[in-house]
Amino acid sequence: MSTLRIAIRNYADFENALIEEARLFEAQHPGTKIEIISIGIHELYKEAITDGGLQHGHFDLALLVTDWLAEAHTAGALEDLNPWHNRIHIHDWPAGWPRSLVQPLIFDGHLTSLPWHDGPECLLYRKDLFQDPATRSAYKAQFFRDLAPPTTWEEFEQTARFFTDPAANRYGTVFAAFPDGHNTLYDFALQLWSRGAELTGSDGRPFLTTPKALAALEFYRRIVRDPHICHPESPKLDSTQSGDLFLKGEVALMVNWFGFAARSGREGSPLAGKVAIAPIPTGYSAPPVSLSVFWAMAMGKGSRQKELAWQFLRFIASPERDLGITRHGTVGCRLSTWRNPELQSRIPVYREIESISLGARQLPTGPAMASFATIVDEVITRALATDEPSAAILEAAQRSIDAKGISFK
Repeated sequence: MSTLRIAIRNYADFENALIEEARLFEAQHPGTKIEIISIGIHELYKEAITDGGLQHGHFDLALLVTDWLAEAHTAGALEDLNPWHNRIHIHDWPAGWPRSLVQPLIFDGHLTSLPWHDGPECLLYRKDLFQDPATRSAYKAQFFRDLAPPTTWEEFEQTARFFTDPAANRYGTVFAAFPDGHNTLYDFALQLWSRGAELTGSDGRPFLTTPKALAALEFYRRIVRDPHICHPESPKLDSTQSGDLFLKGEVALMVNWFGFAARSGREGSPLAGKVAIAPIPTGYSAPPVSLSVFWAMAMGKGSRQKELAWQFLRFIASPERDLGITRHGTVGCRLSTWRNPELQSRIPVYREIESISLGARQLPTGPAMASFATIVDEVITRALATDEPSAAILEAAQRSIDAKGISFK
Protein backbone atom coordinates (compact mmCIF):
# COMPACT_ATOMS: atom_id res chain seq x y z
CA MET A 1 0.00 0.00 0.00
CA SER A 2 1.40 3.39 -1.05
CA THR A 3 0.33 6.33 1.11
CA LEU A 4 0.36 10.04 0.26
CA ARG A 5 0.21 12.43 3.20
CA ILE A 6 -1.36 15.81 2.38
CA ALA A 7 -1.46 18.70 4.86
CA ILE A 8 -4.29 21.21 4.44
CA ARG A 9 -5.99 23.97 6.38
CA ASN A 10 -8.90 22.81 8.55
CA TYR A 11 -11.60 24.51 6.52
CA ALA A 12 -14.73 22.49 5.73
CA ASP A 13 -14.88 23.41 2.04
CA PHE A 14 -11.23 22.39 1.54
CA GLU A 15 -11.71 19.19 3.51
CA ASN A 16 -14.86 18.14 1.65
CA ALA A 17 -13.39 18.89 -1.77
CA LEU A 18 -10.09 17.11 -1.14
CA ILE A 19 -11.73 14.09 0.47
CA GLU A 20 -13.74 13.62 -2.72
CA GLU A 21 -10.59 14.10 -4.83
CA ALA A 22 -8.75 11.55 -2.71
CA ARG A 23 -11.47 8.90 -2.95
CA LEU A 24 -11.74 9.30 -6.73
CA PHE A 25 -7.95 9.08 -7.12
CA GLU A 26 -7.77 5.97 -4.92
CA ALA A 27 -10.46 4.31 -7.04
CA GLN A 28 -8.31 4.86 -10.13
CA HIS A 29 -5.08 3.76 -8.39
CA PRO A 30 -5.64 0.50 -6.48
CA GLY A 31 -3.16 0.04 -3.67
CA THR A 32 -2.97 3.79 -3.01
CA LYS A 33 -4.19 5.59 0.11
CA ILE A 34 -4.50 9.37 0.48
CA GLU A 35 -4.15 10.57 4.07
CA ILE A 36 -5.40 14.14 4.57
CA ILE A 37 -4.04 15.93 7.63
CA SER A 38 -6.33 18.86 8.37
CA ILE A 39 -4.86 21.41 10.82
CA GLY A 40 -5.19 25.06 11.78
CA ILE A 41 -3.62 27.67 9.58
CA HIS A 42 -0.83 28.50 12.06
CA GLU A 43 -0.09 24.82 12.60
CA LEU A 44 -0.02 24.26 8.85
CA TYR A 45 2.59 26.98 8.37
CA LYS A 46 4.66 25.75 11.30
CA GLU A 47 4.54 22.04 10.55
CA ALA A 48 4.91 22.24 6.76
CA ILE A 49 7.48 25.03 6.53
CA THR A 50 9.03 26.16 9.83
CA ASP A 51 9.46 22.65 11.22
CA GLY A 52 10.49 21.19 7.86
CA GLY A 53 7.53 18.89 7.25
CA LEU A 54 7.81 19.32 3.47
CA GLN A 55 11.58 19.43 3.41
CA HIS A 56 12.06 16.24 5.41
CA GLY A 57 9.25 14.12 3.99
CA HIS A 58 6.70 14.24 6.80
CA PHE A 59 4.22 15.51 4.20
CA ASP A 60 4.27 14.60 0.53
CA LEU A 61 2.00 17.47 -0.48
CA ALA A 62 0.66 20.55 1.27
CA LEU A 63 -1.90 23.19 0.49
CA LEU A 64 -0.10 26.50 0.96
CA VAL A 65 -1.28 30.09 0.75
CA THR A 66 0.79 32.08 -1.75
CA ASP A 67 2.12 34.36 1.03
CA TRP A 68 4.28 31.45 2.19
CA LEU A 69 5.76 30.29 -1.11
CA ALA A 70 8.82 32.55 -1.21
CA GLU A 71 9.87 31.50 2.28
CA ALA A 72 9.24 27.82 1.56
CA HIS A 73 11.22 28.03 -1.70
CA THR A 74 14.13 29.80 -0.02
CA ALA A 75 14.17 27.13 2.69
CA GLY A 76 14.46 24.39 0.05
CA ALA A 77 11.16 22.86 1.13
CA LEU A 78 9.48 22.63 -2.29
CA GLU A 79 10.06 20.35 -5.25
CA ASP A 80 10.48 22.15 -8.58
CA LEU A 81 7.52 20.93 -10.64
CA ASN A 82 8.91 22.01 -14.02
CA PRO A 83 10.92 18.80 -14.64
CA TRP A 84 7.88 16.71 -13.75
CA HIS A 85 5.68 18.67 -16.12
CA ASN A 86 8.27 18.40 -18.88
CA ARG A 87 8.28 14.61 -18.46
CA ILE A 88 4.53 14.00 -17.96
CA HIS A 89 2.70 17.19 -18.77
CA ILE A 90 -0.43 18.70 -17.28
CA HIS A 91 -3.10 19.31 -19.88
CA ASP A 92 -3.08 22.92 -21.08
CA TRP A 93 -0.57 24.21 -18.52
CA PRO A 94 -0.10 27.15 -18.20
CA ALA A 95 -2.38 28.50 -20.96
CA GLY A 96 -5.50 27.08 -19.31
CA TRP A 97 -5.04 29.27 -16.22
CA PRO A 98 -5.06 33.06 -15.90
CA ARG A 99 -1.58 34.54 -15.80
CA SER A 100 -2.41 36.10 -12.41
CA LEU A 101 -2.52 32.56 -10.96
CA VAL A 102 0.62 31.31 -12.66
CA GLN A 103 3.24 34.00 -12.19
CA PRO A 104 3.06 34.13 -8.35
CA LEU A 105 4.05 30.43 -8.21
CA ILE A 106 7.37 30.85 -10.01
CA PHE A 107 10.56 31.70 -8.10
CA ASP A 108 14.02 31.65 -9.66
CA GLY A 109 12.54 29.79 -12.62
CA HIS A 110 11.15 27.05 -10.35
CA LEU A 111 7.47 26.13 -10.43
CA THR A 112 6.76 25.78 -6.71
CA SER A 113 3.15 24.59 -6.80
CA LEU A 114 -0.10 24.48 -8.76
CA PRO A 115 -3.17 26.70 -8.17
CA TRP A 116 -5.99 24.94 -6.37
CA HIS A 117 -8.38 27.50 -4.81
CA ASP A 118 -8.72 31.11 -5.96
CA GLY A 119 -11.03 33.93 -4.99
CA PRO A 120 -9.80 37.54 -5.27
CA GLU A 121 -11.10 40.16 -2.87
CA CYS A 122 -14.17 42.10 -3.94
CA LEU A 123 -17.22 43.85 -2.50
CA LEU A 124 -19.96 41.34 -1.67
CA TYR A 125 -23.45 42.64 -0.98
CA ARG A 126 -26.99 41.43 -0.38
CA LYS A 127 -28.71 42.33 -3.62
CA ASP A 128 -32.08 41.37 -2.13
CA LEU A 129 -31.65 44.20 0.40
CA PHE A 130 -30.33 46.65 -2.19
CA GLN A 131 -33.24 45.92 -4.54
CA ASP A 132 -36.03 46.07 -1.95
CA PRO A 133 -38.37 48.97 -2.95
CA ALA A 134 -39.11 50.11 0.61
CA THR A 135 -35.42 50.04 1.52
CA ARG A 136 -34.47 51.97 -1.59
CA SER A 137 -37.11 54.59 -0.88
CA ALA A 138 -35.95 55.02 2.73
CA TYR A 139 -32.32 55.31 1.66
CA LYS A 140 -33.07 57.96 -0.95
CA ALA A 141 -35.18 59.95 1.49
CA GLN A 142 -32.30 59.96 3.97
CA PHE A 143 -29.31 60.51 1.67
CA PHE A 144 -30.84 62.06 -1.49
CA ARG A 145 -29.25 59.48 -3.78
CA ASP A 146 -30.15 56.04 -5.06
CA LEU A 147 -29.11 52.98 -3.11
CA ALA A 148 -26.31 51.26 -5.00
CA PRO A 149 -23.11 49.34 -4.21
CA PRO A 150 -20.74 51.95 -2.72
CA THR A 151 -17.86 53.10 -4.89
CA THR A 152 -16.05 55.17 -2.21
CA TRP A 153 -15.17 54.41 1.40
CA GLU A 154 -17.37 57.31 2.49
CA GLU A 155 -20.36 55.72 0.73
CA PHE A 156 -19.38 52.34 2.20
CA GLU A 157 -19.47 53.75 5.73
CA GLN A 158 -22.78 55.52 5.10
CA THR A 159 -24.41 52.47 3.56
CA ALA A 160 -23.17 50.11 6.27
CA ARG A 161 -24.53 52.42 8.96
CA PHE A 162 -27.89 52.57 7.16
CA PHE A 163 -28.26 48.79 7.09
CA THR A 164 -27.20 48.16 10.70
CA ASP A 165 -30.08 46.97 12.87
CA PRO A 166 -28.79 45.14 15.97
CA ALA A 167 -32.35 44.36 17.08
CA ALA A 168 -32.76 42.34 13.88
CA ASN A 169 -29.25 40.84 14.31
CA ARG A 170 -28.07 42.55 11.12
CA TYR A 171 -24.97 44.68 10.77
CA GLY A 172 -23.87 46.84 7.90
CA THR A 173 -20.51 45.18 7.47
CA VAL A 174 -17.94 42.85 9.00
CA PHE A 175 -14.14 42.64 8.90
CA ALA A 176 -11.86 39.70 9.63
CA ALA A 177 -9.79 41.56 12.22
CA PHE A 178 -8.41 38.62 14.19
CA PRO A 179 -4.58 38.86 14.10
CA ASP A 180 -3.81 35.64 12.25
CA GLY A 181 -1.08 37.00 10.00
CA HIS A 182 -3.39 37.20 7.01
CA ASN A 183 -6.55 39.22 6.76
CA THR A 184 -5.41 42.20 8.80
CA LEU A 185 -2.48 42.46 6.38
CA TYR A 186 -4.80 42.07 3.40
CA ASP A 187 -7.26 44.66 4.70
CA PHE A 188 -4.48 47.14 5.44
CA ALA A 189 -2.98 46.64 1.97
CA LEU A 190 -6.37 47.23 0.33
CA GLN A 191 -6.96 50.34 2.42
CA LEU A 192 -3.60 51.71 1.25
CA TRP A 193 -3.91 50.70 -2.41
CA SER A 194 -7.46 52.00 -2.65
CA ARG A 195 -6.15 55.38 -1.54
CA GLY A 196 -3.48 55.40 -4.23
CA ALA A 197 -0.67 54.51 -1.78
CA GLU A 198 1.78 51.60 -1.58
CA LEU A 199 2.92 49.22 1.13
CA THR A 200 6.58 49.68 0.21
CA GLY A 201 8.86 52.38 -1.13
CA SER A 202 10.99 52.12 -4.25
CA ASP A 203 13.70 50.38 -2.21
CA GLY A 204 11.30 47.58 -1.24
CA ARG A 205 11.14 48.65 2.39
CA PRO A 206 7.69 48.95 3.98
CA PHE A 207 6.99 52.59 4.77
CA LEU A 208 3.98 53.13 7.02
CA THR A 209 4.36 56.68 8.36
CA THR A 210 2.64 58.43 5.46
CA PRO A 211 -0.53 60.54 5.49
CA LYS A 212 -2.41 57.91 3.47
CA ALA A 213 -1.27 55.09 5.77
CA LEU A 214 -2.56 57.16 8.68
CA ALA A 215 -5.88 57.75 6.89
CA ALA A 216 -6.15 54.03 6.14
CA LEU A 217 -5.61 53.00 9.77
CA GLU A 218 -7.90 55.72 11.13
CA PHE A 219 -10.71 54.62 8.82
CA TYR A 220 -10.26 50.93 9.61
CA ARG A 221 -10.18 51.31 13.38
CA ARG A 222 -13.16 53.69 13.37
CA ILE A 223 -15.33 51.34 11.31
CA VAL A 224 -14.42 48.14 13.13
CA ARG A 225 -14.92 49.70 16.57
CA ASP A 226 -18.35 51.14 15.75
CA PRO A 227 -21.18 48.64 16.47
CA HIS A 228 -23.57 50.88 14.55
CA ILE A 229 -21.62 50.04 11.39
CA CYS A 230 -19.65 46.83 11.90
CA HIS A 231 -20.40 43.44 13.46
CA PRO A 232 -19.04 43.67 17.04
CA GLU A 233 -17.41 40.24 16.81
CA SER A 234 -15.05 41.43 14.06
CA PRO A 235 -11.88 41.63 16.24
CA LYS A 236 -12.33 37.92 17.03
CA LEU A 237 -13.06 36.72 13.50
CA ASP A 238 -10.81 35.25 10.83
CA SER A 239 -11.81 35.39 7.18
CA THR A 240 -13.83 32.17 7.18
CA GLN A 241 -15.75 33.15 10.32
CA SER A 242 -16.56 36.61 8.96
CA GLY A 243 -17.72 35.07 5.69
CA ASP A 244 -19.90 32.62 7.58
CA LEU A 245 -21.68 35.49 9.34
CA PHE A 246 -22.38 37.08 5.97
CA LEU A 247 -23.71 33.80 4.58
CA LYS A 248 -25.97 33.43 7.63
CA GLY A 249 -27.61 36.74 6.72
CA GLU A 250 -26.17 38.82 9.57
CA VAL A 251 -24.28 41.27 7.33
CA ALA A 252 -25.42 43.51 4.45
CA LEU A 253 -22.11 44.07 2.64
CA MET A 254 -18.44 43.32 3.12
CA VAL A 255 -15.05 43.38 1.45
CA ASN A 256 -13.92 39.77 1.43
CA TRP A 257 -12.98 36.85 -0.80
CA PHE A 258 -14.91 35.89 -3.92
CA GLY A 259 -15.22 32.38 -2.51
CA PHE A 260 -17.94 33.50 -0.12
CA ALA A 261 -20.01 34.76 -3.02
CA ALA A 262 -19.50 31.41 -4.70
CA ARG A 263 -20.58 29.58 -1.54
CA SER A 264 -23.81 31.57 -1.44
CA GLY A 265 -24.89 29.82 -4.64
CA ARG A 266 -24.72 26.31 -3.20
CA GLU A 267 -27.93 24.35 -2.82
CA GLY A 268 -29.51 25.01 0.56
CA SER A 269 -27.72 28.29 1.18
CA PRO A 270 -30.03 30.86 2.87
CA LEU A 271 -28.60 33.50 0.52
CA ALA A 272 -28.93 31.54 -2.72
CA GLY A 273 -29.66 34.04 -5.48
CA LYS A 274 -29.31 36.99 -3.10
CA VAL A 275 -25.61 37.86 -3.35
CA ALA A 276 -23.83 40.01 -5.92
CA ILE A 277 -20.31 41.40 -6.18
CA ALA A 278 -18.82 44.74 -7.20
CA PRO A 279 -15.42 46.46 -7.19
CA ILE A 280 -13.89 47.38 -3.83
CA PRO A 281 -14.55 51.01 -2.83
CA THR A 282 -11.75 53.55 -3.12
CA GLY A 283 -10.71 56.89 -1.71
CA TYR A 284 -8.82 59.93 -2.99
CA SER A 285 -10.23 59.26 -6.50
CA ALA A 286 -8.00 56.19 -6.82
CA PRO A 287 -8.95 53.49 -9.36
CA PRO A 288 -10.57 50.27 -8.06
CA VAL A 289 -8.19 47.60 -6.77
CA SER A 290 -8.37 43.97 -5.74
CA LEU A 291 -6.03 41.54 -4.04
CA SER A 292 -5.19 38.03 -5.18
CA VAL A 293 -3.95 35.65 -2.53
CA PHE A 294 -4.75 32.03 -3.28
CA TRP A 295 -4.10 28.46 -2.20
CA ALA A 296 -1.74 26.24 -4.15
CA MET A 297 -0.76 22.58 -3.83
CA ALA A 298 2.97 22.03 -3.42
CA MET A 299 5.11 18.87 -3.42
CA GLY A 300 7.58 18.49 -0.58
CA LYS A 301 11.25 18.31 -1.48
CA GLY A 302 11.63 15.44 0.95
CA SER A 303 8.71 13.36 -0.29
CA ARG A 304 9.52 9.71 -0.86
CA GLN A 305 6.43 9.29 -3.07
CA LYS A 306 7.16 11.94 -5.70
CA GLU A 307 5.96 9.92 -8.68
CA LEU A 308 2.63 9.26 -6.99
CA ALA A 309 2.42 12.84 -5.73
CA TRP A 310 2.87 14.13 -9.28
CA GLN A 311 0.12 11.84 -10.52
CA PHE A 312 -2.19 13.27 -7.85
CA LEU A 313 -1.25 16.84 -8.78
CA ARG A 314 -2.04 16.14 -12.43
CA PHE A 315 -5.33 14.56 -11.38
CA ILE A 316 -6.59 17.51 -9.31
CA ALA A 317 -5.41 19.98 -11.97
CA SER A 318 -7.52 18.33 -14.69
CA PRO A 319 -10.46 20.31 -16.12
CA GLU A 320 -12.96 17.83 -14.68
CA ARG A 321 -11.62 17.95 -11.13
CA ASP A 322 -11.04 21.71 -11.13
CA LEU A 323 -14.71 22.14 -12.01
CA GLY A 324 -15.77 19.36 -9.64
CA ILE A 325 -14.50 21.05 -6.48
CA THR A 326 -16.88 23.98 -7.04
CA ARG A 327 -19.69 21.77 -5.73
CA HIS A 328 -18.13 22.10 -2.29
CA GLY A 329 -17.80 25.90 -2.33
CA THR A 330 -14.13 25.75 -3.27
CA VAL A 331 -13.22 27.99 -6.21
CA GLY A 332 -11.58 26.32 -9.19
CA CYS A 333 -8.67 28.01 -10.92
CA ARG A 334 -8.96 27.05 -14.58
CA LEU A 335 -10.37 29.47 -17.13
CA SER A 336 -12.56 26.63 -18.38
CA THR A 337 -14.14 26.40 -14.91
CA TRP A 338 -14.78 30.13 -14.67
CA ARG A 339 -16.31 30.18 -18.16
CA ASN A 340 -18.44 27.06 -17.71
CA PRO A 341 -22.03 27.99 -18.76
CA GLU A 342 -23.72 25.61 -16.32
CA LEU A 343 -21.65 26.91 -13.40
CA GLN A 344 -22.32 30.52 -14.38
CA SER A 345 -26.04 29.77 -14.60
CA ARG A 346 -26.05 28.10 -11.19
CA ILE A 347 -23.74 30.62 -9.48
CA PRO A 348 -23.89 33.87 -11.52
CA VAL A 349 -20.97 35.57 -9.72
CA TYR A 350 -18.64 33.28 -11.70
CA ARG A 351 -19.37 35.52 -14.69
CA GLU A 352 -17.26 38.21 -13.03
CA ILE A 353 -14.35 36.36 -11.43
CA GLU A 354 -12.14 36.48 -14.51
CA SER A 355 -12.22 40.27 -14.83
CA ILE A 356 -11.60 40.66 -11.09
CA SER A 357 -8.77 38.14 -10.97
CA LEU A 358 -6.92 39.47 -13.99
CA GLY A 359 -6.74 42.93 -12.43
CA ALA A 360 -5.97 41.81 -8.88
CA ARG A 361 -2.69 42.87 -7.29
CA GLN A 362 -0.19 40.68 -5.50
CA LEU A 363 1.42 41.38 -2.15
CA PRO A 364 5.19 41.86 -2.03
CA THR A 365 6.95 38.51 -1.95
CA GLY A 366 9.94 37.33 -0.01
CA PRO A 367 11.06 35.48 3.13
CA ALA A 368 10.35 38.63 5.19
CA MET A 369 6.59 38.38 4.69
CA ALA A 370 5.90 36.47 7.92
CA SER A 371 7.75 39.09 10.00
CA PHE A 372 5.99 41.93 8.23
CA ALA A 373 2.59 40.30 8.71
CA THR A 374 3.31 40.00 12.45
CA ILE A 375 4.03 43.73 12.64
CA VAL A 376 0.79 44.60 10.81
CA ASP A 377 -1.08 42.29 13.20
CA GLU A 378 0.38 44.28 16.10
CA VAL A 379 -0.67 47.54 14.46
CA ILE A 380 -4.28 46.41 14.09
CA THR A 381 -4.42 44.85 17.56
CA ARG A 382 -3.25 48.09 19.19
CA ALA A 383 -5.55 50.17 17.03
CA LEU A 384 -8.62 48.14 18.00
CA ALA A 385 -7.80 47.50 21.66
CA THR A 386 -6.43 50.88 22.76
CA ASP A 387 -6.97 54.61 22.32
CA GLU A 388 -3.33 55.16 21.45
CA PRO A 389 -3.00 57.67 18.58
CA SER A 390 -2.82 56.00 15.17
CA ALA A 391 0.28 57.99 14.26
CA ALA A 392 2.13 56.65 17.31
CA ILE A 393 1.11 53.08 16.46
CA LEU A 394 2.44 53.43 12.91
CA GLU A 395 5.66 55.09 14.07
CA ALA A 396 6.31 52.18 16.45
CA ALA A 397 5.66 49.74 13.61
CA GLN A 398 8.09 51.59 11.38
CA ARG A 399 10.78 51.43 14.05
CA SER A 400 10.25 47.67 14.26
CA ILE A 401 10.44 47.33 10.47
CA ASP A 402 13.69 49.29 10.40
CA ALA A 403 15.19 47.41 13.34
CA LYS A 404 14.47 44.04 11.70
CA GLY A 405 15.72 45.24 8.31
CA ILE A 406 12.53 44.07 6.59
CA SER A 407 12.66 44.55 2.84
CA PHE A 408 11.11 42.94 -0.22
CA LYS A 409 14.04 43.54 -2.56
